[in-house]
Amino acid sequence: MKTLHKKALSAAAVALLSGVAMQSAYAADEPAAAPEPSPVTANVTVTNDYRYRGITQSNYQPAVQGGFDYAHESGFYIGNWNSSINWVSNATNNQTRAPIEMDFYGGFKKELIGEGFASDFGVLQYFYPQSGGNYNGAMLNPNTTELYAAQNFTFGPVTGFVKVNYALTNIFGIPKSTGSFYPDLTANYDTGIWGITLNGHIGYQYVAGQPGNSGGVYQTANNISYTDFKLGATKDFGGGLSLSAAYVSTNANPVWWNTFTGTNGAANGSAGRPGAVVSLTKVF
Repeated sequence: MKTLHKKALSAAAVALLSGVAMQSAYAADEPAAAPEPSPVTANVTVTNDYRYRGITQSNYQPAVQGGFDYAHESGFYIGNWNSSINWVSNATNNQTRAPIEMDFYGGFKKELIGEGFASDFGVLQYFYPQSGGNYNGAMLNPNTTELYAAQNFTFGPVTGFVKVNYALTNIFGIPKSTGSFYPDLTANYDTGIWGITLNGHIGYQYVAGQPGNSGGVYQTANNISYTDFKLGATKDFGGGLSLSAAYVSTNANPVWWNTFTGTNGAANGSAGRPGAVVSLTKVF
């Protein structure tokens, strides 16, 4: 390396070096650049009642939930979400126990139409780790696989999505229910006040080929499909912490959708009755 002797420094060189030094000093006063967002996020939720498509999964009792997601810049993603439940053991008269629901999913999500309009396609596996293996005559293994397609939208303060899930297997232990589907619409309105967003949702669970049991033969007319809806609000506290409260209801037939908490696991109430759901969520 060559060295530059002090006597060889010209006035121009001194001025240049002085300018660099001043720029460095100003740079030191500027805030550091924000770190790149992590492709991995995690979430934890506590709720007074785990409702899925309007149906309680926890017999109207509190549930603890959590999961993680990995999203690649290309649009591909994978994730896992879990919740405490009790409906499997109740529905099988306690012959089979599955205290946890584990969901595994993966797909592709990208703004194909335009900014704020992300299209989402994927596959979802509901898995219930079980002990025992005896199901009553009206229920099979509850593990379920669905495909889904969704279109997200943004119109100023209004965001949301339309989505359809399609079952590749029997859904949630219901015999002959392959081909069931669930279209739904969710919309959110950012009020711009105190971090509060209003939430609305409506969905329709169509259950294929499973209306009832007549002489041990399942008929084709359907009387267990139902509509569910939700109206509520979410408060964003910042830092990934939010609190939501909603009124949830369905028109589900209580003969089919019930809580199975009577004597010896007998059905004793609707699993889709109206009720309030309050949840506290932290995203990391």
